[in-house]
Amino acid sequence: MTVSKTKSWKRLLEHLQNDLADVRIEHLVEDKKRFDALSFQLDELFVDFSKQKVNTKTLSLLQQLAEEVNLKSAIENLVCGNTVNSTENRPALHTACRLSANDSLTVEGREINSDIQTELERMSGLIDALVNGHWRGYSGKPITDVVNLGVGGSDLGPLLVCHALDEFKARHHNPVNIHFASTMDGSQVSDVFEKLNPETTLFVIVSKSFGTIDTLSNAASAKAWLLSHHADESLIEKQHFIGVSASEAKMNDWGIHPGHQLKLWEWVGGRFSLWSSVGLTIALKLGMENFRALLAGANAVDRHFAETELSQNVPVLLGLIGVWNTNFLKINAQAILPYDARLKYFPDYLMQLEMESNGKSVTSSGEPVEVETCPILWGEVGPNAQHAFYQLMHQGTRKVTSDFIAPVRRFTNENSEHGRSLQEQHLLTLANCFAQSRALMVGSSISDFPHPSPLPEGEGASFPNSPNPAPDDTLSSHKFYPGDQPSTTILLSELSPYSLGQLIALYEHKVFVMATIWDINPFDQWGVELGKNIAKKTLEELHSKDSTSQFDCSTNGLMNWVK
Repeated sequence: MTVSKTKSWKRLLEHLQNDLADVRIEHLVEDKKRFDALSFQLDELFVDFSKQKVNTKTLSLLQQLAEEVNLKSAIENLVCGNTVNSTENRPALHTACRLSANDSLTVEGREINSDIQTELERMSGLIDALVNGHWRGYSGKPITDVVNLGVGGSDLGPLLVCHALDEFKARHHNPVNIHFASTMDGSQVSDVFEKLNPETTLFVIVSKSFGTIDTLSNAASAKAWLLSHHADESLIEKQHFIGVSASEAKMNDWGIHPGHQLKLWEWVGGRFSLWSSVGLTIALKLGMENFRALLAGANAVDRHFAETELSQNVPVLLGLIGVWNTNFLKINAQAILPYDARLKYFPDYLMQLEMESNGKSVTSSGEPVEVETCPILWGEVGPNAQHAFYQLMHQGTRKVTSDFIAPVRRFTNENSEHGRSLQEQHLLTLANCFAQSRALMVGSSISDFPHPSPLPEGEGASFPNSPNPAPDDTLSSHKFYPGDQPSTTILLSELSPYSLGQLIALYEHKVFVMATIWDINPFDQWGVELGKNIAKKTLEELHSKDSTSQFDCSTNGLMNWVK
């Protein structure tokens, strides 16, 4: 039975029509008990759903839906290592990568945590050699710069964490600088060549298959750059490259020294892989102790996800409300708004995590889905976004749900006048975070703003349940805010390796919950393959000097114009 045919789905439709269709969120928050009922603490995270267009009955019905589609069993299958990636017939065990050293997990008769801990120790050894200056380049000088070559999850995850936790580098006393290059156009890697010294630069090639053309093209350019300065290819390969992949054979063929290869398992998906050896650059920058704290934070959320009842399970509730917004309130846009510049890359990370995972139109059994699946995600650091796309959310024609994310403590160790100024800036940032979520909810119901007459029926956008308008006035029309835009606020006690691990894991499990409700497989990404395959034939044709005629007229025309 498809999810739209379940009893719970029908009850939710009735509940929306009978209880919430004509109610604005600002009227729901008049209930003084609402905040306590709809906010939850999960260790270092505090999650507030009270500005969502839900009530306790909504959550109860959503939990019934989760039970009807056997969400609890799905969660157990995920964390126990059963096959949840149906199209590739394997588990999705990113949660295993963050088990503590004393935990045990047996999958298909093999105790896998011992393998994971062994790989962590190998990472630690490579990092010690680099940080202590024992790893030397071809000229005998210590390595000073490490460049991560990856794309997708092999880039976005490490980039996110390294940027967010940059201040922990100093605490780690790490002299090695970390850089990232992902685009196949060569712009980023050529910038590296201009700025860095080939004698002291090492490249980490991160590719699960070790066949990703984007990454391997950058790696080939890196090798050519090094060889242009030193002709001993075997020495260049040994001293200036580390490989991270599930394919030992391909790393060997490329020339990666066996002692400089880190293993990635087939049961770790790329966008879920920063917890594995893909996180080498994270551990190098922050130190193994902080990398293990990142894993521990995620593991705490894993345990909560696996052990907590649905009614108090924060990742479950986050996912269920996502389904509610997408399928019942018909909101197909999701903004991710971190109010801390250290989380600049978090929206980019979540765009891949959610849209590559849940951007599917067939069920796990291959049948067409009968409901909308993943919304479109985008975002930016909140204060910057306020001067960019908030206009659309406040006064545009589209309904958008938003996640506001902010740390509570910042600059608390600064006691100077300069420090107090920074603390005041942090309070200003929090004030904007809370004000914007409130403004999106209440709109022109705030007494400071005028209320114009609504547009005549059939003209422009309509905003159900808008506050009572004042007499029509052209100027006030331009200052009208419809409001009733839902949002969730997520607060971190402070931004640390542990809390960031919790935040990322929270969203990973949210994605799994939504996928389970929709009966889709969030762990494959066949949609990225078609363009890659066509690109191979297109590249061959671009190399030809003859006029192109084998494709459609548009592609033929573009390629011939280039030629």
